[in-house]
Order: sequence, then C-alpha cells, then structure tokens
Amino acid sequence: MGMFCPKCGSLLKPKALKSGTALGCSCGYTEKNQDLEVRESNKKKNEVDLAVVEKEREEKRLPLTETDCPKCGHRKAYYWLQQTRAGDEPETRFCKCEKCSHTWREYD
Repeated sequence: MGMFCPKCGSLLKPKALKSGTALGCSCGYTEKNQDLEVRESNKKKNEVDLAVVEKEREEKRLPLTETDCPKCGHRKAYYWLQQTRAGDEPETRFCKCEKCSHTWREYD
C-alpha cells in the first residue's frame, strides 16, 4: 500500500466504498485495500477527525512517550507527528493513551 498516488504523486486520502475501503486521489486514481479501516469521530477540540488504521494493531510500530492522558491520567501514550497546517509551521503531535486508547493533539 502506497501513501502517494503513482499517477500524479499526490497524497492518497481515505474513501469509503460500497465494496469496502480504498485510498483515492483527486486525479481519479483509486487503490482498493482490504487491510484498511476508515474511522470517523465527532469533530471536537483535540480529537482526530478522520483516521485510516490498519486492522493490525498500529501501536506495535509507534513509539511510547511519557505524557498525561487528559481522559484517564495514565502517564504513557503512543505518539506520531503529522503535518496538519502550512509547511512553514511545525508538525502536530498526536498521542494515543496506552491504557484507554483516548487520542488527542498536542500543538507546539
């Protein structure tokens, strides 16, 4: 599974299809993948709006850090960085609690 379109090089975004899930590009390219799950959550401050997660546990590949979960207070969370704003601004750090799986954003 590639994260970039082989036709035009753009970032592939999640798409929900009647036959399953896929990654799609604005140029029309679609890559079907049965190992993806598309999850949506309510749009609230400090929560992820849309996430593509491999059905296999993603935590196996993510590093752990010491931070306080705002929901349960646990002191360890998995984290990843993602560029969510303009390229000249810092990346957004996403955290997912090791204990309760609550996900939140940390801005620099």
